[in-house]
Amino acid sequence: MQARAPANVARKIFLIATEESGDRLGASLMKVLRQRLGGAVRFEGIGGQAMAREGLVSLFPIERLSIMGLAAVVKQLPMILRHIRETAAAVMHASPDVLVIIDSPDFTHRVARRVRAKDPAIPIIDYVSPSVWAWRPGRARAMCAYIDHVLALLPFEPEEYRKLRGPPCSYVGHPLIEQLGSLRPGADEQKRRDEAPPVLLVLPGSRRSEIRHHMAVFGKTLGLLQAQNVAFELILPTMPHLLEAVREGVESWPVQPRIVLGEQDKRAAFRIARAALAKSGTVTLELALSGVPMITAYRTGTLEAWIMLRLIEVKSVILANLVVGENVVPEFLQEDCSPEKLSCALRDVLEDSPLRRRQLEAFAKLDAIMSTGNQTPSTRAADIVLAALRKARRAN
Repeated sequence: MQARAPANVARKIFLIATEESGDRLGASLMKVLRQRLGGAVRFEGIGGQAMAREGLVSLFPIERLSIMGLAAVVKQLPMILRHIRETAAAVMHASPDVLVIIDSPDFTHRVARRVRAKDPAIPIIDYVSPSVWAWRPGRARAMCAYIDHVLALLPFEPEEYRKLRGPPCSYVGHPLIEQLGSLRPGADEQKRRDEAPPVLLVLPGSRRSEIRHHMAVFGKTLGLLQAQNVAFELILPTMPHLLEAVREGVESWPVQPRIVLGEQDKRAAFRIARAALAKSGTVTLELALSGVPMITAYRTGTLEAWIMLRLIEVKSVILANLVVGENVVPEFLQEDCSPEKLSCALRDVLEDSPLRRRQLEAFAKLDAIMSTGNQTPSTRAADIVLAALRKARRAN
């Protein structure tokens, strides 16, 4: 066990984020911590471009861990395990005043367990709860052995941790609630949202494997709508690194979408959209906050689906449903993800149907449900990290 730094030197915070979403959270947290501590803070760890802009020199490029699918993970397992060992060793060498792990629990929790075993005095904060409420709930209680505090993005998570007897958990807020201005339509955008033909968004996923699994069935769904004389203007938002995969996927579609690139153009499309066909994931909460009714779909490999469907313990995998507490968004998983079922449900959310009205009524409650008062999520997260620093300082 290494000695903690004296109280009169800069606080050292080690952060680990291995995905883009976690990188953005880490960067916002670093910015607030630097504002609070001034020059009396040093950051080390792993992160992406956003954290690099805040001054972090990453131990290795996070792109090495952008691995999806069971087969791909098995193939890259030696590399993943090596990085886990190297990261834990780097934490021990840095001897930080606090360790903040951000999302990616399959990686970050393995690092945290190694660090706790080597030096129990290092406080460990987990920013973004693993989905203990959805599958493998026993993880929550097991986390008590190596996590001191969980920072939750979803408002129902603290109560789930209490019921599952997990570590202390605080709702700090989802970063999307800071971005409502870019999600909600202005007067002209609302006018376009209400005009014919309606704008229909297609969101097949943010990874190449997801695009591969969804493009064919989404194309056939749109073909059925067209054959039924349903009018719509099709927009497919994606990111530059996925453009080639998306273009290949839409080549056989009977209806060609307008492809828009980047976060800014995606948000602009959300503000004029009347409905969406989306792969399940965080984007469902983004659409709900934008006031865009949707249907959701998810397909994956046969083995992964078999495992997933037997482990999931919630009535819905849709974040929008879980946050509003109602199953208002239809979800079509695996065999149910068929063009016939998708096109029928999609007609409902394009038209002024009871399903569409029920979704809009539920989405209108989200602002109150997800409110963090007058504090930003990163400020609330920083408060808990600073409290851990003060507690560690008193203990030493």
